[in-house]
Amino acid sequence: METAEWYRYFAEREARGHSPVYEALGLAVAADPGLLELIDGLPEPKRQPNLLLAAVRFLGGPYDDFGRFRAWTVRHWDRVRETVLARRTQTNETGRCASLLPVLAALPRPLALIEVGASAGLCLYPDRYRYRYDDPAGRGREIGPAASPVLLTCRTNGGVPVPDHPPEIVWRAGIDLDPVDVRDDEAVRWLECLVWPGQDDRLARLRGAVRMARRDPPRLVRGDASAALPDLVAAAPAGATVVVFHSALMPYLDAGARNRFVALVRGLRAHGLPVRWISNEGAPRLPSVLAGLRAALPGDRLTFLTALDGRPLAMTGPHGEWLDWLA
Repeated sequence: METAEWYRYFAEREARGHSPVYEALGLAVAADPGLLELIDGLPEPKRQPNLLLAAVRFLGGPYDDFGRFRAWTVRHWDRVRETVLARRTQTNETGRCASLLPVLAALPRPLALIEVGASAGLCLYPDRYRYRYDDPAGRGREIGPAASPVLLTCRTNGGVPVPDHPPEIVWRAGIDLDPVDVRDDEAVRWLECLVWPGQDDRLARLRGAVRMARRDPPRLVRGDASAALPDLVAAAPAGATVVVFHSALMPYLDAGARNRFVALVRGLRAHGLPVRWISNEGAPRLPSVLAGLRAALPGDRLTFLTALDGRPLAMTGPHGEWLDWLA
């Protein structure tokens, strides 16, 4: 995808309806040859809109007016480039736990969780968040610890099997190429800059989850899944259902790496290990999952597919804000 097309897609399909500021910036960058030339000087994976925009905000640059944004970014391009090259888009969106919870709760308990692409590991605590699932008639159902610092709300459709309570989780670990330490204030500030302007609820969720995780930091392993995943599966406690899961990981892998990852997870299951696989990814990202879909994707919004062992169970919002269960 050409850089201009990428920023236009980001504005029209991802930011629209969620962040007017980022929608406007994305469209303006897509139409600016000078900025596009600078961005094209970055390695292809580093040209991501969210990464560039977060870097400018992290450095204190303006973002509410394109003219000021452009002037500042051009003037400080060396610093922006350095930040983009050093950082990753590690958006640790706890809202996605609302998409994962009905699938997790249906598995044999207790559970041992392994998240691939864990960032700060905030999605490793689905049992410690409070949830509110609203049906099409507006009737809400709340589950999870009443004292939790995080409330996740989700609009549902299609008979979502909302559990009576979160699943029992006895062990949890994550893998990331560059794990984020929730006790590191600068690292957490970067996570905050990855939340889009105007999304105050997401920012509040992130801060609440960080406060909770700082009391009991997750086990995070630095490395590639191909090297770290088999050892973590082997380290999980006996008698627990091991769940390997990931959410919005695939955009950061090329097609070859995606295929190798899928083969790795399926290989663990093929060798008789008690592993279940939950994927929560943008619909086109895993063709084998998309091929199993028997419903039409919405044409007006970005849609994730939540799947168990490669079988799609739900269409979901990118941040867990809505969940349509599949028959």
